[in-house]
Formats: sequence, C-alpha cells, structure tokens
Amino acid sequence: MTYDLLAALALFAFVSSITPGPNNLMLMASGANFGFRRTIPHMLGVALGFVFMVLMVGAGLVQVFDAFPVTYTVLKAGSVIYLLYLAWKIAHATPARPGDDIGTPMTFLQAAAFQWVNPKAWAMALTAISAYTPDHRLWSILLVGAIFGAINLPSVGSWTVLGQQMARFLTSPRRLTVFNWTMAALLVASLYPVIWPH
Repeated sequence: MTYDLLAALALFAFVSSITPGPNNLMLMASGANFGFRRTIPHMLGVALGFVFMVLMVGAGLVQVFDAFPVTYTVLKAGSVIYLLYLAWKIAHATPARPGDDIGTPMTFLQAAAFQWVNPKAWAMALTAISAYTPDHRLWSILLVGAIFGAINLPSVGSWTVLGQQMARFLTSPRRLTVFNWTMAALLVASLYPVIWPH
C-alpha cells in the first residue's frame, strides 16, 4: 500500500467514523443517559466489532453478496426493522427518578453484533475493502482493519463524551424525554440513504 493510499484510507476512516450515523447517535444517547464509564463496553463493541466486520468482508464475505444479490435486500430490510426498533427503545426510555435503576447500556457483544445490521457500517466496510485493498492481500486487509481500529475508537468515544456533557443540561425528566425523542428521530433519519438511495 502506497503512502498516498494509506493517507487516503486514514482520512476515509476518520470522516466515516466521526460523522453522524446509527452508532454515534446511540453512543451519544448512551453517554447522556448512562455516562462515559458505563458506555465503554458499547464503544469497544462498536470499534472492535467493526474491525472484525472489515476483516470478514476482506476475507471474502463480499463475494457471497455478489453471488447472491437478494442477500443485499434481506440485509437492508433487516437493518431497517432493527434500527426502527432501537429508535423506539430510545424514544420510550423512561427518565429516571432519584434512586431509580435507569436500565443498562448496550453491552460489548450487543454493540459488536449491531455492526452486522448497521447500514453505515456495511457501506464503510465494503468501501474500505474495495477501494483501499486493490490487491486483496491479507496484510492489506489487516492494515485496513488496524487503521480503522485506531481511528474509530476515539471517534466514537467523542460522541459518548458529547452525550455525557449534554447530560448537564438534561436535568429534568422533560428535557431528557425531548432529547431521547430527538435522538430517536435522528436515528430514523439516518435510514434515509438506505431506504431511498440515489
């Protein structure tokens, strides 16, 4: 991999990791509702789960989708349904009263598994492998995974910190309810490119 290609990959990894999408919106909501420390397993699940996904796509999973195009449609439908379910859960999260158990954030395994139904994660993984591993050699695929791992974790962590900082302003049940409904609406809006691609 040339230096120019490596720099382009790092830029792609940063831009695609830091911009809004289902992972980042859910991490911001988790940071606001549960705080940074309790959201760490969720962040690690996103970062490491995505690296695993990139490696599997690079190892040949993309050829399965090319051989059976209907799998794209099935994946898209499943992703949309699951994201709508998550949006509903976020919107209906009950604001906590003092002393209440406010539930639990997404676990490491849940967040890692979520990558497989996240349309943005699929787009990122397929683009990374097809554009930045022209030779499809193992070392190139591992390098792509390593770069994404190094860039993705701090990027998603910044969304958790943003949510945690917003919690200072979400001091009333009404504000937290409005915030959760807004996050749910943005999560649904993130499906627009999936449902109506250009």
